[in-house]
Amino acid sequence: MHNRNIRPLRGRPHPSIRARRLRRKRRSAFFKSFFITTIFMLCVAAGLYGYWHSQIQPPEQPDITVILPEHVQTPRPREADAPAFIAPEPDPVDEYILEGLAPFVESEWARRERFFTFLIFGLDEGANTDTIMVAGFDEIAGRGYIINIPRDTRVDVQRRARKINSAYPAGRLHGGGHEGGVEQLKREVQTLLGFRPDFYVMLDMDIVVEIIDAIGGVEINVPFHMRYTDPYQDLVIDIPAGVQLLDGLNAMNFARYRNADPGFRAITDFTRIEHQQQLLTALFRTMIRPVNIPRIPELVRLGGDLLDTDLELRHLIWFGQQLALSTNPAALETHTLPIAYTRRQGWYEMPCPERILDLVNSTVNPFTTDITRDMLRIAE
Repeated sequence: MHNRNIRPLRGRPHPSIRARRLRRKRRSAFFKSFFITTIFMLCVAAGLYGYWHSQIQPPEQPDITVILPEHVQTPRPREADAPAFIAPEPDPVDEYILEGLAPFVESEWARRERFFTFLIFGLDEGANTDTIMVAGFDEIAGRGYIINIPRDTRVDVQRRARKINSAYPAGRLHGGGHEGGVEQLKREVQTLLGFRPDFYVMLDMDIVVEIIDAIGGVEINVPFHMRYTDPYQDLVIDIPAGVQLLDGLNAMNFARYRNADPGFRAITDFTRIEHQQQLLTALFRTMIRPVNIPRIPELVRLGGDLLDTDLELRHLIWFGQQLALSTNPAALETHTLPIAYTRRQGWYEMPCPERILDLVNSTVNPFTTDITRDMLRIAE
């Protein structure tokens, strides 16, 4: 009789069955390993992404005493009042710009929250500043302001070249190089606007060319045929009149144009500033188009590789992100420093203090109270 409690003997599985089982085990082990590795890599990537984005933040605003004119501050130690530069051998034509200001007086001052100011400048073929701008960014309002300062603006300094475009080379010569040049330019800007900008950006024209090319060009209404040839600079400008899409090189030539070939129209420095402002506005409007917004951080990185600035890359990216958040083409205002008149002797643009105060207090003033006339040092 067959005993049901006795299980029949089984032989070893067929080799094909063993092979299938082994493959299933290997696949299972592979998928487990792949899954665990993927989760680990995602966690690492998320951590790095979170860390990187935690580092993308605005810079710290300098202390109020750094940007205030010294004669309206609470007194500070004398070593903090060192001049922008000191000539190796005293020379009356290169004296310290803030020599002889009024004595210190007690004042209460405060900064506007999340408001940043910048000195933006570019050099010509020599060492003079060809373009000088002071910019302000109000994070709370989401607005930016730019004031162009004509390079022939007269400043109250005791040197032979009393135009503001000589500030950087004078500081660089007597203040130990580039840093002395930047500091001297900041101080001379301060005499015109009443405050010293927080940060600086020194532009290389190649940066603007590359950024404009990267976004596919900018649309500009060229008011007249621009034609100028300068073999010494290997420069050829030939831009027809009319609305057109300019690549980086032609856009930069549009902003640089001033002198003209015979039979073509030359312009003043003020008209050139208007063209620079037109280019800045067109560039801003192009960059905030939906197709370009995702590229802003990369464009900032591109600029960061070529810019000379005291801002870190993470700060530049933060400002780029703030730009991407703005969808209002009118969020950037451009202005020119008000000029009272032109002095033909030496060809100086003489600043108008009353109109300067109105403009500064409505745009780039970093203080919670208005800048006043005694904070300026305007050449008479």
